[in-house]
Amino acid sequence: MLASPLAFLGGTGPEGKGLALRLALAGEAVIIGSRDAGRAHAAAEQLVAAGDNVRIQGADNLEAASEAAVIFLTVPYEAQRPLLEHLRQPLRDPLRGKVVVSVIAPMKFERGRGASALSVAAGSAAEEAQQLLPDSLVVAAFQNVSAEELQDPDQVMLGDVVICSDFSDAKTLVSDLTRKIPDLRPVDGGGLANSKYVEQITPLLVNINRIYKIHAGIKIVGL
Repeated sequence: MLASPLAFLGGTGPEGKGLALRLALAGEAVIIGSRDAGRAHAAAEQLVAAGDNVRIQGADNLEAASEAAVIFLTVPYEAQRPLLEHLRQPLRDPLRGKVVVSVIAPMKFERGRGASALSVAAGSAAEEAQQLLPDSLVVAAFQNVSAEELQDPDQVMLGDVVICSDFSDAKTLVSDLTRKIPDLRPVDGGGLANSKYVEQITPLLVNINRIYKIHAGIKIVGL
C-alpha cells in the first residue's frame, strides 16, 4: 500500500469514480479531485456508501494533487491542458517528481458515425501531458477499461491494461496498482510514444460496445 493517497483529478466522472472505488476497495487511500470541491465531496460520499471500510475523500484538484503520491488524470481530453496549466503554479508545482497516470483517450462523437479518435499534435494525450509536465513521470494506462464495470464492485474485470511510459519504476508502480483490481492484468506496452495506439483503440471499443450492447475490453493472447 502506498504511504500517501492516490488522487483522481476530474474524478467525479465515471472513469475516475470507477478506478477510485476499485483501488479504495483494494486498501488504497483515495482523493477525488474536481474544479468544484463540493462536487468532489459529494462523489466521495457516494463511493464511501458503495464499499465497506474504504478511505475516500473529496477536494479541489489543486489540494488533491498536492496531497497525493500518484495522480490520475481522468478529465476529458479538452480539459487536460487547462487543468495542468492551472496546477503548475508560478512558485510551486504539486505534480513535480510524481507519477502522473493518464487515463485519457481523445475522441469525438458524430451522429451516424459513432466515436472516432482525435488527432493530437504531441502524438497522444499522454505525450502531451509529459510535455506539459517535464518534471513528472507520466504513465499511460486504463484507457480501454469499462467505466461502467469499474463502478460495479461485484463485476469481475476481465482483460488487460496496456501500460506505456518512459520511466520503468513508474510503470512498475502502475502495474502493481493494476493487479489490485481483480482480474485485470498489466501488460508492458513500451515507451510513452506507444500510448497513441492504446488511446486510439478506445473509440473502436466504444463503437463495438454500442453495436453489441456490451462492455468490451482488450486481451493480449499468447502472453
